[in-house]
Amino acid sequence: MSVGLRSPKRRWMYPALAFSAALAAFVPNAVGSVAAAADSGAGQHTAKPTIVLVHGAFADSSGWTTEIRDLQRLGYPVVAAADPLRGLSADADYVRSVLQTIDGPVVLVGHSYGGAVITNAARGADNVKALVYVGAFVPDKGESIATVLDPQKYPGSLLGPDTTVVRPAPNASAQGGKDADIYIKPQDFRSVFAADVSASDASVMAATQRPLSYTAETEPSGEPAWKTIPSWDLVTLNDKAIPPAGQRFMAGRAHAHVAYVKSSHAVMVSHPKAVLGVVLDAARHVG
Repeated sequence: MSVGLRSPKRRWMYPALAFSAALAAFVPNAVGSVAAAADSGAGQHTAKPTIVLVHGAFADSSGWTTEIRDLQRLGYPVVAAADPLRGLSADADYVRSVLQTIDGPVVLVGHSYGGAVITNAARGADNVKALVYVGAFVPDKGESIATVLDPQKYPGSLLGPDTTVVRPAPNASAQGGKDADIYIKPQDFRSVFAADVSASDASVMAATQRPLSYTAETEPSGEPAWKTIPSWDLVTLNDKAIPPAGQRFMAGRAHAHVAYVKSSHAVMVSHPKAVLGVVLDAARHVG
C-alpha cells in the first residue's frame, strides 16, 4: 500500500506520454484510419448504407437507443453523432466531418433541430444518399429554426418563454464568445417534449437534457441539401414543440416521402418502430 502512495505521478506519466505519441501519429491519418476501422468492424455490412443519427435540442444520442439496437440487429452500420448544439454552421461542419470518415452510402437522419443540421451537413457530402427528418425542422436558405414557422400561421407549440429557462454561457461559435443556453424547465419538459413518455422517464430526460444555444436557434440555414438529395419525413401528429401543420408544410416544400405517427416530440423514445420504418424505407431506396 505504501508503494502505491509514494509517487502517484510516476504511475500516470508513461501512459500519458504513450497516449500523446499515439494521438500525434493518429491525427494526420485520422480520416483514413477511422474509415478503415469502420470497414474492418463492419465486415459483412458493407452492402448496407450506414445510418447516421443526429439528435436535436434538449436531447442526446441516447434517445436513439432502441433504433440503434434494431438497426444493428438488421445488419446496418450505425453512427449516432453527438450534435454540439452550439451554432448551425458549426454543428453542420462537425457532422460533416463525421460523414467524411464513412466509406459507402449514408442515410442521414435528424430529429428536431437535428433536421436543420442535416440540411446543412449533407451539402457537399457526396456519400449522403438520403435524408430522413423525424419530427424535425426542414429549413430553406436564409431561415433559422426561430423563423421557419410563423406561430400565427402554425400555432400549437408550447415551447417558449414560459416553458424555458435561459442561462448565460460561453460559446466559441458565438459573436464575442458569449451566448445563452436554452433549457426546457423540468416541470414543463413532459408536456412540451415527451407527453407520451412515462413520467419517470421524462423526468430523467429533463435532468439530462442538453441545451440549445441562442446562436444555434437564430443562425440562418445555408443552401439546403434536400433540394438535391431525396428526403423522407416522419410527421409527429401530437407534437407540442414543432406544430404538425408546420411539419407538413416543411415536408411538402422539400418534396419528402411523408409518413405520420400519433406521437409527441420525443418520437424516437416513444415510437421507435415508426422511426425505424421510415429509416428502413429510405435505406431500401439507397440500395
